[in-house]
Amino acid sequence: MNLDHDACYSAIRVRDARYDGRFFTAVKTTRIYCRPVCPARTPLSRNVIFYPTAAAAQEAGFHPCLRCRPETAPTAGRGRDLPDGVARALGLIELGALDDAGVDALAARLGVGERQLRRQFRQHLGASPVAVAQTRRVLLAKQLIHETRLPMAEIAFAAGFGSIRRFNEIFLALFGRAPGELRRSGKPDVPAGPQGEIKLLLRYRPPYDWPAMLDFLRVRAIPGIERVTDDSYTRTIGLDGGQGTVRVEPGPGNALRATVRFPQLHALPTIIARLRRVFDLASDPAALAAQLAHDPVMAALTAARPGLRVPGAWDGFELALRAVLGQQITVTAAIKLAGKLVAAYGQPL
Repeated sequence: MNLDHDACYSAIRVRDARYDGRFFTAVKTTRIYCRPVCPARTPLSRNVIFYPTAAAAQEAGFHPCLRCRPETAPTAGRGRDLPDGVARALGLIELGALDDAGVDALAARLGVGERQLRRQFRQHLGASPVAVAQTRRVLLAKQLIHETRLPMAEIAFAAGFGSIRRFNEIFLALFGRAPGELRRSGKPDVPAGPQGEIKLLLRYRPPYDWPAMLDFLRVRAIPGIERVTDDSYTRTIGLDGGQGTVRVEPGPGNALRATVRFPQLHALPTIIARLRRVFDLASDPAALAAQLAHDPVMAALTAARPGLRVPGAWDGFELALRAVLGQQITVTAAIKLAGKLVAAYGQPL
């Protein structure tokens, strides 16, 4: 993926938020990579290299900035033109496809050759599939260090690291310090507890029409599984034999706040990925509006309702179930049938 150096440099000079997450700035003199909106002094043009992803920057030997925190950048999502195979592979990696299997198994799931998949990742993301997976683990762990009071052992497990030793080794190599030293506050660690409650932020590109999203989910909420209030969405979840709940509400800045209660911490990356899909957090409203502006009808509709998203489903089974029951004449009738199905076959929490 080729990036225009001059255009990228112009964006970081004015800290243009439209490019946040679209590329990362690596500084040769400090060996640190930053978001385009980093508050640090803008480096000289000759001292920077631009990378399309955080994984590409880390694979090239650069370390995440502690000021702008690359893990908090919104994902590029639909703003990046990716082949279907690469996009699907990224989705599977977000769900942990490389945590317990290799690239060959991932390629087989996609129906492509391993060499072809590696080549496409290098071409479009600037990094290998393994580097993308490792960066995902590191940045999630760093987010949990900053946004939760979980002990380091629980953070390592939740982020998908196979061992505490490996977790410590990677953080020492990237940051020159142990994971615990990145946590500035002197407050004591707080274990997740029996219900595994964790609160964290899910960031998006503004604008975001939260009321419209809730209105859509409210009329389609399945009794016994989902509950929608004036400002929040709550549902039950089941993964790998475990059961729990998630609650999503507006957070500070351009983010939603998720409260996850789940007994198995290793499922956290999957839960985050599914929540991002349900609330369409990878969407780029500015890019979509720019494309739709060429159509006179769509341009007016987009301008009147900025920040609309395409709601997703929790998983494929639920989506298929909604599609089948949705053949009823009304949404209300379909939801009533779904509620009866839950009452008959659901497992109580």
